[in-house]
Amino acid sequence: MKALYTALLAPLALLAMTGFVSCGGDSSSDTRHSPSGYGGDETRGTEKSAIGVFVPGVVDGSPTYEMLVRGVRRAVADFPGASATVVEGGFNQAGWLEGVMSMAASGRYDLIVTSNPSMPEIILEVAQAVPGVRFLLMDAYLPDHEGVHSILFNQREQAYLSGYFAGLLTTSDLPGATARPRIGLLAGQEFPIMNEVILPGYREGARQISEEITLDFRVLGNWFDAGKAQEIAADMIRSGSDTILTIAGGGNQGALSAARERGTYVLWYDDSGYDEGPGVVAGSSLVHQDTMTYQATKEALRGETPWGSARILGVADGAVGFDTEHPAFRELIPSEMIQAMEAKLELLRQGELRLEMTPPGT
Repeated sequence: MKALYTALLAPLALLAMTGFVSCGGDSSSDTRHSPSGYGGDETRGTEKSAIGVFVPGVVDGSPTYEMLVRGVRRAVADFPGASATVVEGGFNQAGWLEGVMSMAASGRYDLIVTSNPSMPEIILEVAQAVPGVRFLLMDAYLPDHEGVHSILFNQREQAYLSGYFAGLLTTSDLPGATARPRIGLLAGQEFPIMNEVILPGYREGARQISEEITLDFRVLGNWFDAGKAQEIAADMIRSGSDTILTIAGGGNQGALSAARERGTYVLWYDDSGYDEGPGVVAGSSLVHQDTMTYQATKEALRGETPWGSARILGVADGAVGFDTEHPAFRELIPSEMIQAMEAKLELLRQGELRLEMTPPGT
């Protein structure tokens, strides 16, 4: 395998030199470029470090990647002379390896930042083929590899909080709650963290409310088909799910439409989604990827990163949470349910409730 990527490196390096990953223009302003189909832009601030941000998808409409880019740009702004270039990999996962490999082979970047639970294998292969480039890997876990530092959010805690709230909601007297407590989870795709951490964590949280709660798990098959997601969510609602946690990228809008039409609820994941559908988006669990990326990027620019290590951060670290402050949440949800959620969050903050997460494959 190593020989394969060594052989791949030569043409990628040539492509880099001929403009596959290029960025022209005055360093004082943003410049747009489109390297072989990847969209990108550069933000330059002044510590001389060039940072490449590889987005395995697209930035617009993806809260996780919007937070990633925002965190890096905020850090770069604190270091005059540093720069950040954003490269979008698009939805074709088969092209992500080539995208990261070309960035590393170009020699333009001291640090490459990316985020996705699927990225560790790609980063490992690129790091072996292109020594000397360092990688900051967010929302993923890759320990014991020189030149790589990874930060994984405790998605057991996050899913547990979503499930606990779903349990409160489905057993409540709120309009739309069914007589038979049943909740749903709509995922864009199946992957190890979804199957081994998020799904069981969601069930675990709900069962803290009632062992009678049942769970309907469905898979969209992609991260963009809102029409199909609406059909699946509608069928979940017909099957009795009154609360659906949707983790389906662009498909979330389809789940939202189905719930709005039928008077039921959806839960948002990773960012505060209440403004997407007040009265329909009933709860939002959070990862503070922008803050964590900002702090980790600043560590790298200061030369303080513990390379070769991996961290798992949760509620107690300020990395995971649940938005109980949004006006739409406080208007819809009864005070006793709000108090129950805030009490659960405080238990996690103080370490009185411990939900350890074992990364898949470890």
